[in-house]
Amino acid sequence: MDHKQLWDGVLVEMELSVSKASFSTWFKDTHIAKHEEGTVFLSVPNDFVREWFQNKYHGTILRHLRNASPSIHAVEYVISRDGRPREAVKREEGMIIAPNQELPLQDYYINKEDNLNPRYTFENFVVGPFNELAHAASQAIIKKPGIVYNPLFIYGNTGNGKTHLIQAIGNYIKNNHKERRVLYVTSERFASDMVGAIQTGKIGQVKDKYRKYDVLIMDDIQFLSQKEKTQEELFHLFNNLYDNNKQIVFSSDKHPNLIPSIEDRLKSRFGAGMTVDIPAPDHESRTTILRTKAQTNNILISPETIDFLALTINGNIRDLEGVLNLISCQAQLKGRELSLNEVKNFIRTNTKPKKTVSVKEIVKIVADYYRIEEESIYEKTRRKEIIKPRQVAMYILREDFNISYPSIGQKLGGRDHTTVIHSCEKIKNDLKDDSTLSQEIGQLRSMIV
Repeated sequence: MDHKQLWDGVLVEMELSVSKASFSTWFKDTHIAKHEEGTVFLSVPNDFVREWFQNKYHGTILRHLRNASPSIHAVEYVISRDGRPREAVKREEGMIIAPNQELPLQDYYINKEDNLNPRYTFENFVVGPFNELAHAASQAIIKKPGIVYNPLFIYGNTGNGKTHLIQAIGNYIKNNHKERRVLYVTSERFASDMVGAIQTGKIGQVKDKYRKYDVLIMDDIQFLSQKEKTQEELFHLFNNLYDNNKQIVFSSDKHPNLIPSIEDRLKSRFGAGMTVDIPAPDHESRTTILRTKAQTNNILISPETIDFLALTINGNIRDLEGVLNLISCQAQLKGRELSLNEVKNFIRTNTKPKKTVSVKEIVKIVADYYRIEEESIYEKTRRKEIIKPRQVAMYILREDFNISYPSIGQKLGGRDHTTVIHSCEKIKNDLKDDSTLSQEIGQLRSMIV
């Protein structure tokens, strides 16, 4: 299948899943510039489209490409102002370099020896209540690699910063512990290496290759489900690295015990160190992320607009960045900062509407989660096992759905609005120090979809 045929097939799929206006805006003048060693280099017309694809459509594009050609395991975006296919990248000293340097050159450097993207650092990782435990664990690791929290297992839904954080670990150790060899690899690439080695009789060489590293970072472990032979090889590799005090970091979209068709002995290894969740960002964190990203990218945006976006966009970090990029693009086209009303119009036409969820549905989800009777949340009881779920329900209704304090109080048993304010503030304050509560609320939010 040639490049044009491959990309035309993806465009057909994308056109069916996005609005006509979005398809025309973002997918015009795009083409595959090069396909090399399982990586597709997609040519896009400008920086805005590149950022939008990375933040909004990357997972979907990669999935469609893999459906068409299973050998594809990565997508890179390069900028080309003309619409003609051409040589988009060249190799130099093991690095991928974009000839069109409209972005900082380092944005395109991915070292083929360790697969680390230098853009993923702790300096540009936004820390908030939702991810501070995972960040703290990562900070402990980089001080004493292989000694504390080994392995570190980070899990959570896509788009919340897992890959950024685990690659930041690798980049820090690479730059500050130069004697240590670091490798970042996806589980799919690891599986491909192992299967290929078995088929060609080179399994010994591939095992030796992986064992030479002092830090192994493996992303998206969930894709090893049902891959029994690869799981066996990972089990032996884990034991070898662990016994030699070499740092191991894993990520997954769910807790290791919930990944189907993974051997129990491997799950036991995953849980031997530190397992931590990165849930969806809370309102405070969404505000911080938007403000930080706007400042970093010199995007003119008012505090009122940031507050509106933080309340409206309840998705992951990629969703937040994607909307911010859209606003930046429109502001560039107009040559001025957008008004709040203009932003509201863009949000309505370019993002999925928030699902309407009733108060009763939220209460039921919370009650089921904490294994209490749904009706008890409405009752005027002060039992400890009821107070916390009730306060959590109030907090979610206020933070995620912007329901007024009086309305929440009325619907949850006719309580005074000051009681609701107190409950919301208590949960907000407890989240600063209670990582378990943070995980619970993150899991509840994932159920409200």
